[in-house]
Amino acid sequence: MSEFWLISAPGDKTNLQAWERMNTVTLKSNLSSNSKFHIPDLKVGTLDALVGLSDELGKLDSFAESVIKKIAQYIGEVMEDSKDKVQENLLANGVDLISYLTRFEWDMAKYPIKQPLKNILEALSKQMTQIETDLKTRSAAYNNIKGNLQNLEKKTVGNLLTRTLADIVHKEDFVLNSEYLITLLVVVPKSSYIQWQKTYESLSDMVVPRSTKMIAEDAEGGLFTVTLFRKVMEDFKAKARENRFMVREFYFDEKELKCEKEELMKLASDKKQQYQPVVGSMVLAMEQLQGVKGIMVPLRLSSQGPLLRWLKVNFSEAFVAWIHVKALRVFVESVLRYGLPVNFQAMLLQPNRKSIKRLRDVLNVVFKHLDEVAAASIMDPGMDIPGLQLSNQEYYPYVYFKIDLSLLD
Repeated sequence: MSEFWLISAPGDKTNLQAWERMNTVTLKSNLSSNSKFHIPDLKVGTLDALVGLSDELGKLDSFAESVIKKIAQYIGEVMEDSKDKVQENLLANGVDLISYLTRFEWDMAKYPIKQPLKNILEALSKQMTQIETDLKTRSAAYNNIKGNLQNLEKKTVGNLLTRTLADIVHKEDFVLNSEYLITLLVVVPKSSYIQWQKTYESLSDMVVPRSTKMIAEDAEGGLFTVTLFRKVMEDFKAKARENRFMVREFYFDEKELKCEKEELMKLASDKKQQYQPVVGSMVLAMEQLQGVKGIMVPLRLSSQGPLLRWLKVNFSEAFVAWIHVKALRVFVESVLRYGLPVNFQAMLLQPNRKSIKRLRDVLNVVFKHLDEVAAASIMDPGMDIPGLQLSNQEYYPYVYFKIDLSLLD
């Protein structure tokens, strides 16, 4: 993404010539790419109202930016398996963000320009607040599913001493429903396989001969079954520990194992339903067609889950609202700075990364006549001009607001 500067200058004849000169200079020196930013004729209201709106718009601007950033970050988190496609999903009104910015058009249907500026601001604020509230609710539900799934998945990636055995053991591995016999599971280090085979029958009395079988193995060792009489179980466990054979505290319960598997599958399904990755290329599969051979038909592309769809739609809504807030700020500040009647030209600049300082210097020279005092202090930061406070925020002779899309990378 990129950084953009949204600026404005008075639109009278003399300053229009300065504007055109600035545009020519910046393009000729490859300092920036420029485009006019069209703001409609909005209702001005009173000067006091504009001053108040200026403060409120500043707060709404910051709030909207934070919401957009949260949504973009969450899209990246939800698309954990397709992070290279995240930017493709950050759209505004169906187009990429740069295209939307450079071709900005005020949405007359959503934000009618005949109403007072205060009403437009309140509509934008209400919209952003609702989006943030919904985001919190949806993200909490998704995070709950994801957290539960991760907790269960942790059980499947540990070693044989700690991991779940639901996907390893089978009913036929055990002696079940016996009053006298029981089957135990023993984790044996790889280096001790031979020792186990030689000694397990003699670790205690009443061990069933040739009853051991390895049913699973990992990098550290193997999981063996052994069957013995229940009354010697504790003695067998103690002798096994002495020989570095670790008995798992596990008793086969078919219903419990089935429930654990079903819970894991349900959580995985819930997560997938929230986000199903978009298939990047068309996948072909054979359809069972009566009497027709060799016909390949495309599978329907997997649909996106409801969470991702919501995030995409509301990212677009929030971004569009945010740029309208920027447009309102330019309008209000331009009227406050340049006065009435309303006559200014707004323009969007995309600075060349290597020429930002040079571009700023050019703009200050071109527009220094708009505010000689401010321009002088900017050109010479060492100047001490009473009554001029420039340290708390960026101030230039022209109206200026930054649109930083890099926060969405």
